[in-house]
Formats: sequence, C-alpha cells, structure tokens
Amino acid sequence: MDQKRYKRKIYLEDKSRAVAREELLAAFDLPSQTEKISVDEGLGRITANPIYASTSMPHYHASAMDGIAVLAAETYSAHEKNPLRLTHGEQFEYVDTGNAIPSQYNAVIMIENVNVIDEQTIEIIEPATPWQHIRPIGEDIVQEEMIFPQGHKMRPADLGSLLAARITEFEAIKKPSVAIIPTGNELIDVKDKPEPGKIIEFNGTVFSNFVKEWGGMPHLFPIVKDEPEKIREALLKAAEIADIVVINAGSSAGSKDFTVHIIEEIGTVFTHGVAARPGKPVILGQINGKPVVGVPGYPVSAYLALEWFVQPLICKYLQIPVPQRQTVTVKLGRRIVSTMGQEDFIRMNIGYVNGQYVANPLTRAAGVTMSYVRADGLLVVPSDVLGYEQGDEAEIELFRPLEEIKNSIVFTGSHDLTIDLLSSQLKRKRNDMKVISSHVGSMAGLMAIRKGEAHVAGIHLLDPETKEYNLPYVKKLLAGIDIVLYPFLKRKQGWFVPEGNPLGIETVEDIARTEAHFVNRQRGAGTRILFDLLLKDAGLTPEHITGYSREMFSHLSVAAEVKGDQESVGLGIYPAAKSMGLSFIPLADEEYDLIMTKDFYESEKGRMLLSIIQSEDFRREVNKIGGYEVVAGVGPKVGL
Repeated sequence: MDQKRYKRKIYLEDKSRAVAREELLAAFDLPSQTEKISVDEGLGRITANPIYASTSMPHYHASAMDGIAVLAAETYSAHEKNPLRLTHGEQFEYVDTGNAIPSQYNAVIMIENVNVIDEQTIEIIEPATPWQHIRPIGEDIVQEEMIFPQGHKMRPADLGSLLAARITEFEAIKKPSVAIIPTGNELIDVKDKPEPGKIIEFNGTVFSNFVKEWGGMPHLFPIVKDEPEKIREALLKAAEIADIVVINAGSSAGSKDFTVHIIEEIGTVFTHGVAARPGKPVILGQINGKPVVGVPGYPVSAYLALEWFVQPLICKYLQIPVPQRQTVTVKLGRRIVSTMGQEDFIRMNIGYVNGQYVANPLTRAAGVTMSYVRADGLLVVPSDVLGYEQGDEAEIELFRPLEEIKNSIVFTGSHDLTIDLLSSQLKRKRNDMKVISSHVGSMAGLMAIRKGEAHVAGIHLLDPETKEYNLPYVKKLLAGIDIVLYPFLKRKQGWFVPEGNPLGIETVEDIARTEAHFVNRQRGAGTRILFDLLLKDAGLTPEHITGYSREMFSHLSVAAEVKGDQESVGLGIYPAAKSMGLSFIPLADEEYDLIMTKDFYESEKGRMLLSIIQSEDFRREVNKIGGYEVVAGVGPKVGL
C-alpha cells in the first residue's frame, strides 16, 4: 500500500474527555456472554444471574459449644443451693462444637458449667433455656435463599458461602476479550539488544495486566511495523477475535501515524484528540461493530487513556460500575500551572508532615514511566482552572493506601544514591514505613523544611565566603526554627567524563577551552552552586560554558547524559560515575548532611531512621558503592 496517500493529520480535536467517553459507551450495546465456571475459579468473577442456596447452612441443629445436650424443661430446678444431677444417656448427651443435637434435646450447657460426678452422672447449678448454644437449621444460609444477586463480584469468603450451600459452579459473565496491538518500527522484543533508536516494547504487558485487573481477557499481538497494510490487517483480525480492540502508538499527527486513517477506511472514527494532558492524541472508533481505542505511544499518556476509555468499556460489558479511587485533601508544596480548556493529570508524591498531607508534583513528561510508578496519587486539574498556587488545598486521587502514605518519611533536597538504600533497609525493618524522596536540590530542600513540607532534607551547600559546608545556609535560611543538622556522609565530587577522558578535562578552564558539552544540575542544587563557585574563581561566566543551561535533576541523570556523548562533561559524585562506567576526575570532598526539625529528630520515625543510618548493615552497603565515608551522627548540631 502506498504510504504517500496518507497525509499527516496535523489537527487533533479538543473534545471533552467526558463527552468522548459517553459517545463511545453509547455507541456499543456490548451484549455480554455468560459461561458456567467452577467455584474454585470464581475469584473476581461477576455473577450473570442471582444465585440461590441448594441447602441450608447448617442443615441440622448444631451445637455451638463443647458441652452437654439437655432438655431445657428438665433443668429448671437447678440452683447453686440445689444442684441437679443428670444421668448420661437418659437426661443428657455429651456434644462437641458442630455436633448434631439429638432430637429429644433442645439446649446445650457449656462443659465449663458442668461438674462431672462419675462416668454416668453430672451435676449442674444453673438451668438451661430452650435453644441456648444451639445453631438452628439455616442460621447462616436458608435453602432457596438468594445468596448473591446478579452483578456481584466474587470475593474469597463468597466462594466459601457457595460451597457451604452445596453450589459447585455458577453462571458468570464471560470476561471480555481485549486485543492489544503494539505498533512502531522502533519497537523490539525485550530479548533483543536495544540499539540507539530502538525501544523495548513493554506497554503491551502493562496494558494486558490493566485489562486483567479490570476483569478482561487480554490478547497481546506481536509488534506491528508502521506499514498501513500491516496495521490494517492487524486491526481487522483483532476486530474479528476480540470484543474490544486497543492499538498502541500511531494515534498522533506524525508522518508515520497511520492509525486514524486506517480506522476511517475500514470503520468509523468518533474522536481524534481529547482536551487532556497527557493523553490528548486518543482515537475512538469502531471496526465491524467492535469498539477501537487508539492510545498514544508515550507510556503515561497511554495508561491514562486506557483508564479513561478501555476500563469503562470493560465495566459496561461486565455490567458493573467503574471503580472510584479513594481521595484525600492535600496542601500543595509547589505552584502548579495548567492550561485553560484542557484537563491536566499530574502525578503527585504525598507525605504526612506536621499533621497535614503535603503533595508535590513529579515530572509531567508523558514518557517518564517511573513518574507513574513512584506516584502516590493523581491531581486532576479541571479544564476551567488555570492551576493552583503553592499552599493551596486540592483533592488527589490515591494510588496507594492512605495509611501507607501516613507512615512514610518525606525526604527531599539533594539527590544521593544512599537514600534508596536507606529506604530499602527501612522497609525491611518496618514494612509499614518507607521513604518518599524527591530530588529538588539542596536549597529547595531547606525551603521544604522551613515550610513544614518534609521530614528530612539532604544538603551539600558550600558557602563561598567561609568555604564551610551547610551550617551557614541553615543558620541564615532556617533562623527561628528548632533545627538539627545531622552529619551523614563525606563524598567525592568531581568531573564525569567519557571513559579515558578524551578531551583531557581537569579544570573548569578546560571545559571552556575545549567547548565540551556541559551537563548541569538544576538551580539550587549544591552541585550547581559548587560549579558556579568554580566558574567565579576561574574568572569565567556561564556564557563561557557550552550547555550551561542544560539541567538534570540527579547525579545519575548527569552521568547518563555524559555516557551518551563523547564530547560531554558533568559534575557530580563518584558513585554515579562508577555506575555508568565513566572516568571520574576528583575535585573535592564535600559534606552531605541531613536537616530535620528537633521534633522529628526526637520522634519515633526519626529515631527509627537514625538507627538504620548508624547500623553496620547500612555502612556495609554504602561502602560497597564506593566514594563515601559514613560519618553519621558525629557531633549533630541540635537546636540551631
């Protein structure tokens, strides 16, 4: 097929997400099919019809206690001043919990209230009342009673109830089949070597598991190349074998984005583009009466689009409501800017600090999968709102349980590899606690402590006047707050250069002279402040440095950029260079300290965190990385 006939479609609609969803759902009746399944396969399945009990539970009068079965009327004379003796086989029978009650008896006396005289005789001092400690027939389930209505989602205890009622199979709504078609010339299988320009195909696996979680049956197609005929063939086959079709990538307006044109040729397109970020380039349509959802290639955009359009289709097929996430009201730690006329979906980290929930945005880039993985929740900015100011309250949809968030330690400030080790060891020691970290730079970390938005900040700030680390900044920026400066690490800062140092970088003057491609850190980062001081001491300005404005938010990100460019250089800590196989030119030893309030320092969370930092296990793990000296707790400065 001639690709030239498919002109690039520059314009995408700005249709409301809600309108697009309602149009899609209204277009399809999605008649559900049913199937009989055994109870042991029933977890999570949806009942197609009401289920009625085949027998009662219990189906006989059962003893609720260990004791003796008696006829209540024969015990009325029993009193502590007038003990009553009963004969075994004539006036009572021994019973255990669950035993059938002999027909001549109508009460059970607990064995603790029975005084055994001999093998045939017992004595009681209190009378029994009719039917005491007896489970009557049908106490739990009565024969022919409706146990579950149509549309019930089976839980573990529900399955036990079915078996108790002698039901071994039931009619369930058949799981809708969802075809998933990954497309793109750049995609490769995970077993193949990822050359430059090639991307491992992982969206299909994520999609499949979303579909399973929502109650569908995924059918993942092999990777389809960006060729119209192959896309057409895959779509037609998917529409033939599946109830719902999802095609990944090719939904935007690029020169290789053929999907919308193919769907128009062989079916109908309802929507191409919704007013939402990320996730705008969505295609909604139908082929041969089957709903088709085209989602963007960027992972976060794709995941959101699946939730907006595929999950409601699956739920409609299963005849159940779309589940709603728990929400929480938070204080926003940063200003959030949005665009009028578009919904914004922003991944957020949430912490519980000083009695309130505080949330900060993660990167808004649609291709950063880990921003979705690390997010605690989602802030949805309505289309008629321009954003929020720092300190505003907003409602967030939760990805994680609120209790897990509440037990977390919020760590902010400068990035360091040891924080991940700290989080791992904390989780190992207390599985209900974890560290939520955000790499915002040392200065922003201090501000978070000042505003009560974090428990701990990691900083490494060299004062240009005194050449002293950290303390001058703490005294200046956190004056009036009861603060603890906790010495944590000494670490080596130096130049990251490609293996062998091809440009011969030793000094900041070398970077300017060779016009090396410099990879900088963000404003407020301690490493950025150190680099600016080196520039000043050398009589240079940012204009002398190629790439000065190119900012990264972690040492590992800087190292990754240097690894990909033989003419580049960055400034950072030795472990990051080591992890990327780079050469490292040491410049200085720096002090990386932890800042926290005295209240947190003395709290249970604070003591737990510091006990891990001071442990031999933690020191041993840090020493394995190299480039560090753990000085934890050496002369903490309390009450600054």
